[in-house]
Amino acid sequence: MENVRRYRALASLCRQQAAYRPLQNWQLLGQAEHFEHLAEIALKAHFEACNAQRDQDAVAAAAWETPVAA
Repeated sequence: MENVRRYRALASLCRQQAAYRPLQNWQLLGQAEHFEHLAEIALKAHFEACNAQRDQDAVAAAAWETPVAA
């Protein structure tokens, strides 16, 4: 999640700089879009990892709850 915050902060800085540098604003806005894309990728990876862990925990819990025929 730290990377997501970092990427979004960088995107914000690029947008702020674009407001003050009209000759470079297209390049800075492109960089901001790139950082937002990286943030989305990192966020998606984080939630996929969380969901995978939750699914593994559910399978492990179900295995403990399954009665064993004696």
